[in-house]
Amino acid sequence: MKTGLAVALAAGCLVFGVALGFGKKEKSPGIDAIRGKPPQEAGLAALQEAQKLAGDNSWELLGVARVYYLSGDKAHGQAVMDQVLKSKPAASDWQRVGEIYAQANEPQQAEAAYEKALAGDPKDDNERAEIGAWYIRIGQRDKGEELFSQAFARNPDDVWHYLRAAEAFLGVPEGR
Repeated sequence: MKTGLAVALAAGCLVFGVALGFGKKEKSPGIDAIRGKPPQEAGLAALQEAQKLAGDNSWELLGVARVYYLSGDKAHGQAVMDQVLKSKPAASDWQRVGEIYAQANEPQQAEAAYEKALAGDPKDDNERAEIGAWYIRIGQRDKGEELFSQAFARNPDDVWHYLRAAEAFLGVPEGR
């Protein structure tokens, strides 16, 4: 009996020790990642740490992709976007990808991503208002107003719908 108890105790300690080892997380460098480095080097160090911390979280990864893409490393940014989109992306993931392309002044890619976002969640009135504002900004007022019409039909008292319309028509950059 003592041998069985000893074996069970040893196995329990082993499992606990392994769990502790896997549970240990490498500590992020904090300010040391960027302090005193030239801007390009500091920015890339921060971006690499952000990507590591993002893990498998789509919104965080798309934030990383955005910075790579818009800072000139389109290949790396696209690779991160593709990583997010290879599984079953949410409609909001497609919208964020559309926003990246829109900010990069790539309207065809933005529109394709936005259309997937709209199809993925046809009841999201906030998404419709935001994408409608983008259409107005690029001179496609009819498409923009149609999306606003759908958003207002679902939620006519949403202050953000009116703010998105105001921003678009008055030439104010998108607020976030």
